Amino acid sequence: MKERRLNSITCERKLVARHRMALRRLFQLSSVFRSAVSVTLRRNIGISAVLFNRAKDLDPVQKLFLDKIRDYSVKSKSSGGVVDAGPSYQKNMTEEISKLQRLYGGGDLTKFPEFTFTEPKLEEVAK
Repeated sequence: MKERRLNSITCERKLVARHRMALRRLFQLSSVFRSAVSVTLRRNIGISAVLFNRAKDLDPVQKLFLDKIRDYSVKSKSSGGVVDAGPSYQKNMTEEISKLQRLYGGGDLTKFPEFTFTEPKLEEVAK
């Protein structure tokens, strides 16, 4: 009787240990699954938030502001410089460029200057 009881107790313990191991494996898999799902959800939420912001109706001031920025971008690309630059702006710009050329020795101001260094002449000292 005692042997049967001991055998049943050890069998129960083994069964409990197996269940614990199975639960641990399940929790490990669930944590991996949770992290994978959370990464996917974060990506999808981030993308949908961007699309939602683009798609939603902006208030009139924001819409006007964005339209002006887009118009300015198109104009600056087409003109290749400053938009609506009058003759006075161009005159001031050429004066400033000529001042800088006089100060820094002329040449192309958009190019990095080339330096030429000469080797110093050393004299031998007699001992």
